[in-house]
Amino acid sequence: MNSEFTIAVHSLVLLAYRPDHMATSDMIAHNVCTHPARVRKVLALLRKQGYVTAKEGIGGGFLLNRDPAEVTLAEIYCLTSMGSVKPNWCSGDVEQDCIIACNMATVMDHIFAGAEQRLIESFNQLTVRDVLEQVRMQQRQKA
Repeated sequence: MNSEFTIAVHSLVLLAYRPDHMATSDMIAHNVCTHPARVRKVLALLRKQGYVTAKEGIGGGFLLNRDPAEVTLAEIYCLTSMGSVKPNWCSGDVEQDCIIACNMATVMDHIFAGAEQRLIESFNQLTVRDVLEQVRMQQRQKA
């Protein structure tokens, strides 16, 4: 799975936590512990899809544009990371005269597709609000 998914979820949860405050990409990047350019790239995608709004210039930043209870992690995964469960390389070679080598890539493709579908089904059960509540619960346990 790629890091864009984690950056997107982290950013959306942070914006859900601060619904009445704009957050700059620098502030979000500091919170996520990554470079602001990476955050801006992910936020641009989220903005294009209507998850966040942005105001440019002094006093600008990002706001959550959707109800956190209605944004599933499955939506964010499909937007940022679809296909990332399958590695870029798979063993096997259809040209070889071996039952294993010539069929392994196809079999593994099906396995990865099934795994990704189960992952999406699992992520479909979680919303940005759920993640925010888990963060709050974790904080209460530390106190």
